[in-house]
This record gives sequence, C-alpha cells and structure tokens, in this order.
Amino acid sequence: MTESSDYLPALVYSGAQVAELDRRFVEAFAVDGFSLMQRAARAAFDELAFNWPMPGRMVVFCGAGHNGGDGFLLARHALDAGWQVSLQLVAARERLTGNVAKALAVFEEAGGKAEAFVDQAMTGDVIVDAMLGTGLDRDVDGDVASAIDRINTARSRGTGVFAVDIPSGIDATTGQVRGLAVNAHATATFIGLKMGLLTGAGPAHCGALSFDDLDAPDELFEGQAYLARRIDHRALRHVLPPRERAAHKGDHGHVLCMGGNRGMGGAIRLCAEAALRTGAGRVSVACHADHAGAMSQARPELMCLAMTDDQSPAGLIDTASVIALGPGLGMNDAADDSWGEPLWQAAMDADLPIVVDADALNRLAASDHRRTQWILTPHPGEAARLLNCTVGDIERDRVTAVQAIAKRYNAIVVLKGAGTLIATAEDLWLCTQGNPGMAVGGMGDLLTGVIASLLAQGLSCAEAAVFGVYLHALAGDSAAEQYGERGLMPSDLFDSLRAHANPVRR
Repeated sequence: MTESSDYLPALVYSGAQVAELDRRFVEAFAVDGFSLMQRAARAAFDELAFNWPMPGRMVVFCGAGHNGGDGFLLARHALDAGWQVSLQLVAARERLTGNVAKALAVFEEAGGKAEAFVDQAMTGDVIVDAMLGTGLDRDVDGDVASAIDRINTARSRGTGVFAVDIPSGIDATTGQVRGLAVNAHATATFIGLKMGLLTGAGPAHCGALSFDDLDAPDELFEGQAYLARRIDHRALRHVLPPRERAAHKGDHGHVLCMGGNRGMGGAIRLCAEAALRTGAGRVSVACHADHAGAMSQARPELMCLAMTDDQSPAGLIDTASVIALGPGLGMNDAADDSWGEPLWQAAMDADLPIVVDADALNRLAASDHRRTQWILTPHPGEAARLLNCTVGDIERDRVTAVQAIAKRYNAIVVLKGAGTLIATAEDLWLCTQGNPGMAVGGMGDLLTGVIASLLAQGLSCAEAAVFGVYLHALAGDSAAEQYGERGLMPSDLFDSLRAHANPVRR
C-alpha cells in the first residue's frame, strides 16, 4: 500500500538507470517480460483499490509501450473486481507489439473493449494514466497532449486520477513537465525510485507515491549506477547520538551568525535561534545596532554585538567555530553598502567553516571568491544568479544545476525547493520530507542556523548539510501536522527542531 517517505528505498535513479534495471531483471535473472508486466499491473491495481476501494466507473488511457501494457492488465484486474471499464487507446493499434499486444489480448479476452481515443470530455470515478513511461525525452503533443488535458480537466471536477509508474508528461530524471503532464492523486512506481517523481514538479504531479520492487532480488541492484541517496532517519540517529553526561558548552561549538542589517533583524534572529534549538553550545550574533538591544532582551541566550559601519567582527570570529553568513545581510548593490560589505569580507577571509545563504549568496554571485570548507544554500533564484542563468534553467534540471554550483564553487551545495538536493564531493542526496507550508519567508534563515549548529557540534560539512536539511524538513512536517500547512511560520518549527535534534530519545 501507499508508503510514507520513511519506507521508500534509499537509492534513487535516473530514467535511463531504471530502464537498465528493467532490462537486467529480464535478461540476467531470467524473468519473463510478460510476467514482470503482470506483477506491475497487480501491484498498481492493489494500490488503486487501496485508494478507491469501491468499484465504480474507470477510464484507462493506454499508450503503445510497456506502460500501456501495464494499463491493459490493470484494466483486466479491474473487470474482475467489478469495475465498469472504458479503455482508451492513445496510440494506433498496429503499433502494439510483443508483450504489449499480448496484454491487450488478455484484456479483450476477458470481455473488455479497447477504443481509439476521442478528444472529448471524460466521466468516471477514477481515471488511470498508463500512456507514457520513463523514456519520455521530448514535449508531449498530439493525442497524448489532448488526453492529458482531458484527464486534468476531469480531475478538477472531482474525478480521481491514478498514474501507473509515472504521470505522463513528467521527465523521469529531472521532474520537468514536458509541455503538459498528468496531475495524479496517486502514483504506483516500480523496480527503482525515479528522481523525477521526487524533485522539481514531480512531487506535485505524482500525489501519494507507492513503491513496489516487483520481487526483484537484492542482487539486481548490486554494483548498479544510481543518481542519488535519500536521507532517512536511521542515518540521523548515528550522527546525533545522546550527549555524554560530562559534556559542557565548549564541546558543542560556537556559532557566529552575521547579518541583520537595518530593517532585517528578524532574519538573523531566526538563524541564531535555530542554531540554539538544534544544540550549538554558544551562539553569537553580529547585527546592526538597531536590532542588537531588542534581540538580547527578547532572547537573552543570544550574545548580540551591535555592529557599526566601522566596527570589525574580528574578535567574535577569533572565538567562533562556524560562521552563518547572509540572513538579512543586505545587497551589495545598495546605495550605501558600508555596513554589510565589511562583514562579508571578514567572513570570506576567516579560516572557519561557513554556511552561506541569502544576501551573501547574491554577493558571491557578483564576486570571484573561492574557498574550501563552505556550504552554499541557494533557492532557485539564487542558484540562477550563481550560474548566470534563468530560474527556468535551474528548474528544468535541478540535478545538473546543484552539481554545477558545487563544481564551480568547490562547495557543498543545498538546492532548496520541493525535493531539496544536496551535492557533496562523494554523493548527491535527496530530501523527500518537507511540505508546501514551508514556502514562506524566513524558512531558509532557519535552515542556515540548523546547518551551522551541526557543523559546530562536530559534523563534517557534508553531514551538516545533509542532516541539517533533513532536520529542518522533519520539523516543518511536524509543525504542519499539528496545525496545517497554510499559515505556517518559521518560528513554529522551534519546538520540533529541538525534538528531532534528539532522535534517539523519540
């Protein structure tokens, strides 16, 4: 049945890599291709029946490839279960060959009727999308585009939509919408997790995601290429063990948060408090004099230094373990940049690990600074500035974008968004937690503080980035579960951050 992301597989693949797993399953493990198609259809129908348990009227859209074959056999199961099935062929019948043609024959021998697609309004309780699989490499057009439009229109009027393996129109590797894509309520996918279902536009189009390995042996996956690793809770428990009873604040690092220019004190306070809530031993704030006093009164645990235009943060840097740079720092193209520029330069010159976010990323994009021991945390707009391209370019291929930034800046890079990606020197990581309620100003400031806190506590740059993203997303999900996504504020995450930063005790 439908899996929560905690129980999805750890490895994530490109569309081509999953196609290779499929091929290898059949050829190297002597599994009959039609038998594999039958397994996929059974798994898909079971998931459909879990989501829509009462038989009614079903419309199944099938293409000419293996995805269509899965759809024909699913329709056969639906007939047996008492559904009234209308099957629409979105391909010429003569294009159906081999196991796909065999699957259609099984459906028709059971009394089903396949009709050529007609571009007209569809009615039913559930629509099944089995038109396009993982091999899509161009924008959809023709009858497929018309069918997708009809499916999405029916969905907007209350019809359930179920996708087999991947919603038609979604790129299996990037999550890009290829012109037009099915917007499903639920998707059943097989063999290997496709990256396109989990990042970019993919999560919004696949709905509730279930996975079935179709009884693939472990040996199928050994030594095979994969695209990314999913972050999971088992690994989190290893990097954040319970603290030693004799621990003191010096053991847990000193985070220096630099930012909070005039009128932007809230950003650096969110960053600093997130660092405290996730376990940093000490947190200092170098901010504009307008905010230091009020911040110290509101949160006395923070050590706030009022920075004037001619004051250096060198003394704080000398005692810090990690710098969190950027929230509320201000832009370098402002009319008067005399406040933010010295902080930026001092941080860049410091021999400390740095987490770079927000306005500091925009300054970086306009500079030639390069260094080691740093983590960049751009959203798509900031990523586009770092690569001198458009946001559309970033969103069309988030995997390539995050890896390109990491290479250009010799950094660990967190590309925020639906399906946040983390590029490290060794691997690409994917976070499947988080929710749309977190798309609000200030959430990124929190993430900067969380990552800096983990760095200060002794995690490597790669570990701090990976598990900082994960903690932040878990906290967002916990807060949304309690009160809902709409209206979620960054400060609502503080209690959940503390709870999830102590994973062994939960």
